[in-house]
Amino acid sequence: MKDKILIVEDEADIAHLIQVHLTELDLDCDTCANGEQALTQALTKNYQLILLDVMLPGISGLDICRQLRQENPLQAILMLTSKTSETDRVLGLELGADDYMTKPFSVRELQARVRTHLRRVHALNGNAHNANINSATVAQDNTHATTCIGQLLIDHRYHQVTYKDQAINLTSTEFELIDFFSKHPDQVFSRTQLLDSVWGYNHSGYEHTVNSHINRLRNKLEQDCSEPQIIQTVWGVGYKLNSAGVH
Repeated sequence: MKDKILIVEDEADIAHLIQVHLTELDLDCDTCANGEQALTQALTKNYQLILLDVMLPGISGLDICRQLRQENPLQAILMLTSKTSETDRVLGLELGADDYMTKPFSVRELQARVRTHLRRVHALNGNAHNANINSATVAQDNTHATTCIGQLLIDHRYHQVTYKDQAINLTSTEFELIDFFSKHPDQVFSRTQLLDSVWGYNHSGYEHTVNSHINRLRNKLEQDCSEPQIIQTVWGVGYKLNSAGVH
């Protein structure tokens, strides 16, 4: 079965161009040009990825992103923004978008980004399916790996995170980020290194993606985000998972 993609773009030429080039990847693409229709389709149909323009007639892409994240925390969302609209990019990420691309963008970059997000979605869906396996089967499966750092427990197979015995609801990208940090506790990574390792690309100008996901993780893990103890900033270098902060 083909992956389904929803392209939300009010400029017909751009929507058609995106559809053509994603169809080349053997993807099943729907398009819509206004916010109300986009929100209805996104909530009633099962899409592996939504490409969401910010500026739309009716409901804005930012409002759609907010509502989708509330209704379906695991929905993969790639925002499409104007090159000059930094505020929209940051706000979209803060509202829960997994990533963004600035227009105009290259076809090759678009296809690469879509492939990356679909790989993440497939991994997440596969692990959710496996979560239904009965406990006896799981007990016999030696591949069921977890990472435990202090009171932070990361289940790699089921994409689940627990902190202080409380389940933490994360988007698929937030999980990938904390998972990466957990494999390298106390090691500092630059934003460029995180883009390359977690998002699968290394492009100047997309550092906001990292910053916003760090903020979102802190909001879910930290007791006081103004003085983070778990995901810490090393000024002038990058970020690290402070192993002492989760004990």
